[in-house]
Amino acid sequence: MLSLPQYPWDAMAPYRAQAAEHPGGVIDLSIGTPADPTPAVIREALASAADAPGYPSTHGTPALRETVAAWFRRVRGVPDVDPDTVLPTVGSKEFVAWLPALLGLGAGDIVLRPRIAYPTYEMGAQIVGAEPLAVDDPAELDEQTLTRVKLIWLNSPANPTGRVDDVTRLREWVRLARRIGAAVASDECYAVLPWEAEEVPSILDPRVAEGSHEGLLAVYSASKQSNLAGYRAAFVAGCPKLTTGLLNARKHAGMIMPAPVQEALTAAMSDDEHVAAQRRIYAARRFRAKSALEAAGFTVEHSEAGLYLWCTDGSGDTWSQVARMAERGIVVGPGTFYGDAGQGRIRVALTASDSEIADAAERLRSPLARVAWNTVG
Repeated sequence: MLSLPQYPWDAMAPYRAQAAEHPGGVIDLSIGTPADPTPAVIREALASAADAPGYPSTHGTPALRETVAAWFRRVRGVPDVDPDTVLPTVGSKEFVAWLPALLGLGAGDIVLRPRIAYPTYEMGAQIVGAEPLAVDDPAELDEQTLTRVKLIWLNSPANPTGRVDDVTRLREWVRLARRIGAAVASDECYAVLPWEAEEVPSILDPRVAEGSHEGLLAVYSASKQSNLAGYRAAFVAGCPKLTTGLLNARKHAGMIMPAPVQEALTAAMSDDEHVAAQRRIYAARRFRAKSALEAAGFTVEHSEAGLYLWCTDGSGDTWSQVARMAERGIVVGPGTFYGDAGQGRIRVALTASDSEIADAAERLRSPLARVAWNTVG
């Protein structure tokens, strides 16, 4: 039996109960699960492929892989993704959690992840007995440590902070990884939701990869851009050697995206119109939520892209902020769920409905709420 920490969100039960006592009901801005309908073009593709009596391809249909390669050219500025290196995955979390195992990592190996990060990067290392290490700057690592680094996780735009890494920063990590023989996996699930960032480069961008995808994996999920979290529709692309090995391992393990979902993902990655429409919806929600949080005395940090606002009231304590938000019937994500460096911050998701975001903003903006907040904080 694996000995893993308790699932962190279980600790939110008392705060959810407290929020439920609010006369206006609970507004859940904690987990970033899409709340808007799945676009019709995707649902129709799913339904059209519902008659699927045979086993689907682990590698994905040629149409799906070619569509993803075309999407990288059209949307991400990556002209040289080989469709043969595209692998569909059963959501991106599955891939994040099991990548160290599929790469054959184990005791003595080090998996790097950002200091403030999606916790599954660390869980993947723990599952195989490797050592997770939180690092933001390659300069923090000595040569002895570098000899044990086998996998480097990058995340831009970042969850939970919304920070975006530029070409120079990404290229620095790529050069280091190639020098020490480590793989780089870049979680880019929020890439098409930039707000204040001038650009969101991919790890496979020619300016970053410098002419080769060797050792590089770009991980992407359609859940955020297309409201597909329930479909578990994601993919990885990049290094031919890595993706060939991953494909073989996934065949042995039966990690196969269902055939109807492959068709739905093909439709999702072919259609930019619904993505642009969803981005406009999130932009309006972000403006309303950010303005209200700032009016209530919060400082919003980073948050240049993605579906979250990373903020603080300056008190220095995450859980007091979670509790004060719960008093207003609002459930948020504790910054400490994303590492010790998240202390004093909370994550506010933009994935609730327009009416819920408007209600939350009203609760934060009301004079009574501001007085109460300032008194307690």
